[in-house]
Amino acid sequence: MPDLALSGWIECGGRRLAGEEVQSILSKDPRAALRFGGEFSFTYGGWRGRDHFGIVAGDCPAGTLTHNGAVVGRIDPCYPAGDLEAAIVEAVALRTVEGAAVALSGGVDSGLVAALARLPCVVVGCTGSHDHRRALALAEALDLPCDVVTVTAPEVEEALSEVVRLLVNPNPVDAAIATTEYFVMRWAHEQGYRRVLAGQGADELFGGYARYLESADPGAMMDADVVDLPRQVERDGAVASPYSTTFSLPYLDLRVVAAARAIPPAERIVNGVRKLPLRRVAERHIPPDFAGGEKKAMQYGSGIWRVIRQLARHNGYKKSVQGYLTDMGWDMHGY
Repeated sequence: MPDLALSGWIECGGRRLAGEEVQSILSKDPRAALRFGGEFSFTYGGWRGRDHFGIVAGDCPAGTLTHNGAVVGRIDPCYPAGDLEAAIVEAVALRTVEGAAVALSGGVDSGLVAALARLPCVVVGCTGSHDHRRALALAEALDLPCDVVTVTAPEVEEALSEVVRLLVNPNPVDAAIATTEYFVMRWAHEQGYRRVLAGQGADELFGGYARYLESADPGAMMDADVVDLPRQVERDGAVASPYSTTFSLPYLDLRVVAAARAIPPAERIVNGVRKLPLRRVAERHIPPDFAGGEKKAMQYGSGIWRVIRQLARHNGYKKSVQGYLTDMGWDMHGY
């Protein structure tokens, strides 16, 4: 019997499986992995598998089962579209384990995760940032511990140079998000946490971006953004990898994905209110001001995007952050 090498965790039917259970299942029929849920990458003899969105790094494409390098099928437990609140509660419960923490920004996405997980939290931002204020206020309302990471311009510049090294041809948005995440994962490593629960995926699934309000077909735009999620997950994983930590993403649990995508787009955004189904769930777990309040994207709410723009101008790139990043990459990589 081949040895199993497993990174992350696997579940079936809402129960996390021990490594011995996974090995026993694969020994009987490796194709059973096509119905695995969780956040994982494994090798078993000539077999390789990764979770649906590729949250855990591995040597086969995200969401595939391969045998001797050939793709056998897509990994998807095929959960039916059930109750949204039940799906989110179960997704968070599966990820609430020892050695985990929550990245809290004070918005509805991370706030609901924090309320359900009841784990230590962290917020990253510049002095006086929007996220600092909102996250601390929400943590106090929920009676949760929350560490504050305050970053300076020199620290952002140093982190940005590392992010440019880790990412392939980063654009300004990805670079700013990844720089914010860099500080989260550095904190997690320093504090001994191996996993960080975060709210990624909620905007794409529930219609959280302001640009959906301007679209003639917001449903198609959301679908396209969901398709792009593995690329974003790969970005996040690249930032986490130097610190031997991983993001754990309850909204990308396939129960939650199925429940969210069964909701018509016209019911996800109603009268200009974005993410309405998620807000209705959150109202039962966090104060109404946080469940219904608007929240800036992490790169803006943390203040890190503003610092990156200032750094670009200071280095002679008054109108092009992309030019600053491109030349930074050239200096570091020679491409």
